[in-house]
Amino acid sequence: MTDRQDPAPMSAAGRSMSPATDIRHHRLLYGCMGLGGGWDTQPYGAREIGVAEAAIEAALEIGVTAFDHADIYRHGKSEAVFGEVLARTPGLRSRVLLQTKCGIRMTDDAGPGRYDLRGGHIVRSVEESLARLRTDVIDVLLLHRPDPLADPEDTAAALTSLHRQGLVRHFGVSNMGAAQVAHLQAHLDLPLVVNQLQMSLAHRDWLEAGVLVNTRESAGTGFPLGTLEHCRMNGIGPQAWGALAGGRFTGGQQTPAEHATAERVAALAERTGSTPEAVVLWWLQRHPARIAPVIGTVRPERIRACRDAVLREPELTHEEWYELWLSARGGPLP
Repeated sequence: MTDRQDPAPMSAAGRSMSPATDIRHHRLLYGCMGLGGGWDTQPYGAREIGVAEAAIEAALEIGVTAFDHADIYRHGKSEAVFGEVLARTPGLRSRVLLQTKCGIRMTDDAGPGRYDLRGGHIVRSVEESLARLRTDVIDVLLLHRPDPLADPEDTAAALTSLHRQGLVRHFGVSNMGAAQVAHLQAHLDLPLVVNQLQMSLAHRDWLEAGVLVNTRESAGTGFPLGTLEHCRMNGIGPQAWGALAGGRFTGGQQTPAEHATAERVAALAERTGSTPEAVVLWWLQRHPARIAPVIGTVRPERIRACRDAVLREPELTHEEWYELWLSARGGPLP
């Protein structure tokens, strides 16, 4: 098993030869939400397959072998187009780790947009994802959003059954607070290994919540206090979706704070001989919770710009990390 301190072994072509089997040992994941075309039910074609092939190739080149999906991404087309690439590339499935999610249902004839963690829906979702991905097993299944109506015993029973059938190897959650994770885990013998949350230099509620305790600002964070601590105490790997913050600090900045932070990011990239994208990802990876960012760009050149987030340890000092935080928040700490 490859330790997260080091990337997976690389071939002469620069591709990872064997992915770590534990998702928590992956430093960076490629998020496939942008693959498959539009957010509609129109069929994908050769162009969409080509975009997917180029993105997957770029991710593999920099040592990324974990790919993050969800059943709802592009109405299932993200999984389907990835499955096309797997079918066209012999041996690729054995070199990558597939993670997908279920539990969000789009508006349909049966009802409005909603969350659904009932056992029956989870099982159907997995069966459909397996078919679209053209694989016989999902490495990691995440429950995409909390469902207030879910019975944790029913949910846990479905996960246990999927595991016993060999259809899913590991389980985790997404967008859940510490109490919600603990509640589900109390009914599940299998360990939850991931909690995927929105975290970036732009979306800092996960960080602000911990330092705004006993201040009037604390009510504005909206992040369940103690969630990252719960992950660290229970061996749950935190993943960060939206990790590149939509390019706000690497060319797409809009506010004065974002402009100032982008300048600081660029200066740190020059100092370290790296890229602004890597610096933004290093800021997350520098946290002791060992956050694994998920990048979602479909542009191969931008994927390649993230290489140092796989190949190098975060080269930010304690002070530089705080400088980026304070610059992005646009003011001092309380």
